[in-house]
Amino acid sequence: MGNGALEILKFNLEHLAASLNWLRRSFDICVKIGLKAEYQEDEFDQFENLTSRYARTTDLLINKVLRSIDAVELVDSGSVIDAANHAEKRGIVDSVSQLRDLKDLRNEIAHEYETEDLSKLFALVLDTVPRLFVLADRTVNYCGKYTGKPSLPNLIFSRDQS
Repeated sequence: MGNGALEILKFNLEHLAASLNWLRRSFDICVKIGLKAEYQEDEFDQFENLTSRYARTTDLLINKVLRSIDAVELVDSGSVIDAANHAEKRGIVDSVSQLRDLKDLRNEIAHEYETEDLSKLFALVLDTVPRLFVLADRTVNYCGKYTGKPSLPNLIFSRDQS
C-alpha cells in the first residue's frame, strides 16, 4: 500500500464527510417541506440544493473514494463499473446495481431540463438519499482498516438509516 494512495483516500473521505453533512442538512429541510405539485421559490431552491448535493456526494463516493480504495489496495480500478464490481466484492454494496442506480439518478439530475417533471425527480432523490447514506457509511466503515477510524468525525447522518 502506497502512503500517497492512503493520503488521497483520507483526503477523499474527508471531502465525502463534508459533502454528506451538507446533503443531510438539505435532506432534513426537504423532508419537512414535503413533496408538492408546486413549490414556492425558496422551497424550490431547497430542492435544487438537495439534488445538487446528492449528485456531488454520489460523484465523490463512486469516482473518488471507491477508486481511492482500489489504489490503496493496489487494484487497477479501470472503469466505474470495475470500481463498482470491486465494491461489491468488498461487501460495501450488496450488488453493482445499487451503485448503478445512484449514478443513473445522478445523471438524470445533471441532464434534467424539463421543469414540469421536477416533482418526480425530487421524489426520487428523497427516496434515494437514505440509501446513499447507508452506502457511504458502509464505505467509511470498510476504510476504517486503513484509516484507523470506523467512522468520520462530524458525520451527522444516522447509522440506522435504511
